[in-house]
Amino acid sequence: MREHWEAWLGTGLRIALIVVIALVLRVVVRRSISRLIKRMHRDDKRRAGSPSRGSALLANPERRIQRAAAIGSVLRSAASVLVLGTAALMVLSQLSIELGPLVASAGILGVAIGFGARNLVTDVLSGMFMLLEDQYGVGDRIDAGEASGTVVEIGLRVTTLRADSGELWYVRNGEIKRVANLSQGWATAQLDVEVRAEADYAQVHKVITTVGEELHGGGPPWDELLWEPLEVLGLESVSMDTMVVRAKGKVAPGKAATVERELRRRVKEALDAAGIAQVDPAAVTLEKLRAAPPGTLRNTEG
Repeated sequence: MREHWEAWLGTGLRIALIVVIALVLRVVVRRSISRLIKRMHRDDKRRAGSPSRGSALLANPERRIQRAAAIGSVLRSAASVLVLGTAALMVLSQLSIELGPLVASAGILGVAIGFGARNLVTDVLSGMFMLLEDQYGVGDRIDAGEASGTVVEIGLRVTTLRADSGELWYVRNGEIKRVANLSQGWATAQLDVEVRAEADYAQVHKVITTVGEELHGGGPPWDELLWEPLEVLGLESVSMDTMVVRAKGKVAPGKAATVERELRRRVKEALDAAGIAQVDPAAVTLEKLRAAPPGTLRNTEG
């Protein structure tokens, strides 16, 4: 009887030691992960303190915080499962329970659950890789194929988007086959200026170039949105009545439409001041009808 008590006591002490070590190790690992996440926050703030023009727009605090929090949560959960699972197996081994059949049963059960919830597993794995690779974050404007808009929230299973018209889209991460991030790096503003065919191309080229230089070096906010002067690419198309001159420039991400509107306004004013009339499509069509032979005009009206 005494020997049994000694064996039970020894087994109980070993189990208690395993549990204590596992709990302490779990706390240490989780705190280490939390400190690592906090250090990443400090490094991001330090880099954001003296940003360059391209990196300043990527320093979204909310995006960084949510991404770091999600990664930290995944790492802490994985560490807890690993430590506590190992401790549980060691405790079962101390109780002289055969682990082979138990592990085999758990493996079969895991396969069955994984097969039944394969879409959920796919969503979670895609969300983890998306966060680790920093494909997009809160505040970014993305095109996810089926839906596009500004990222409101990122989860391991679902990404929430706010569309331009206001509706919320809940997109499963596993359903995102390709994604275009419209808020990282830079964008391109493209301008097509249509003038009459008899206009002086060299003068039109000079007007567009001057407008681009003035907008680029004219102070805030346009010098922060248009990152370089306009590049006039040349004639995009030529017809009997009109010619189209195309220009483009590198702009801040997500600001291409804003810069293009301002460029159109300034180019029109500059062309009017230079005496170069832009083309009115309705007026061109009317002139063609007036210049057409009477028979052709009657056929068109009929």
